[in-house]
Amino acid sequence: MNPQVRSLLTTGVSLTDEALERLLPSPDTLPHSIHRAMRHSTFAGGKRLRPILCMEAARMVAGTLPEGVADLGAALEMIHTYSLIHDDLPALDNDDLRRGQPTCHVAFSEATAILAGDALQTLAFQTIANLPAPPATVVALLREVSAAVATGVGQVGDLHTALPPGMIGGQVMDIESEGVKPTADLVEAIHRAKTGALITVSIVAGGLYGSSDQPSADTIARLRTFGEKAGLAFQIVDDVLDMTQDSAQLGKTAGKDTATDKATWPAVYGIDQSIRDADQLIADAFEALAPFGEAAQPLKDLAQYLTTRTN
Repeated sequence: MNPQVRSLLTTGVSLTDEALERLLPSPDTLPHSIHRAMRHSTFAGGKRLRPILCMEAARMVAGTLPEGVADLGAALEMIHTYSLIHDDLPALDNDDLRRGQPTCHVAFSEATAILAGDALQTLAFQTIANLPAPPATVVALLREVSAAVATGVGQVGDLHTALPPGMIGGQVMDIESEGVKPTADLVEAIHRAKTGALITVSIVAGGLYGSSDQPSADTIARLRTFGEKAGLAFQIVDDVLDMTQDSAQLGKTAGKDTATDKATWPAVYGIDQSIRDADQLIADAFEALAPFGEAAQPLKDLAQYLTTRTN
């Protein structure tokens, strides 16, 4: 692993875990079961990629790591963890291994796991609302993050409008596509929503938080493009790893996508083309950050890591 990336990951994990430890209820807080379930999944050894991307985007825009940004990263990790808890439930992917640990519903109960996911999502939005940032920035963050989690319906002013589907919308498409012959359009739509939306908003949110004033439309557009490209590359590599690595390496059940006829990138394009596509997406992501110069190097290093990881 690139030493710079190793340092970014180590520091980012530490900052995120410190914030999560402070923000999550202790295991001795009543009711015990829900808080222990929340912590079981949150501290099960995740890479903290979304918080780290958020923090590095904020650092790039601000020139330094802004105060309180670790709490924003922790909120994004709570949302990610909630999605994993629910994704593993018997009604969805029915998985018993996550990050090398028993999944939440296996370690506790299905009912407790559902509520633990609900509680993590709620606490995430509470954390964002309490950030030490100007009210306009907090509102913008809440708008961006809620849209990234949702189904593709939103509101601009007094008008309801169609938005790109978020994480929940992608999950629905993923469920409904099981057993259906995957097409390129379907796979891309699922990946951009189910996984890509939260990665993209992590980067956009970092840029919003790191801006002392209203960030320029060009800055946000470039961050969004970078996030969309890197997020899609991340999921393509995840699909490839599911087919090429074993459960011990992945920390989750390998081969699950193939066994359940999931719509995946390799199912449409094959493994070799999938790897080439991920590499091209990372190159395109780099191009979006060209105007930021050397300040963008940490984000570029992280994006490159997304396509070379083995779990």
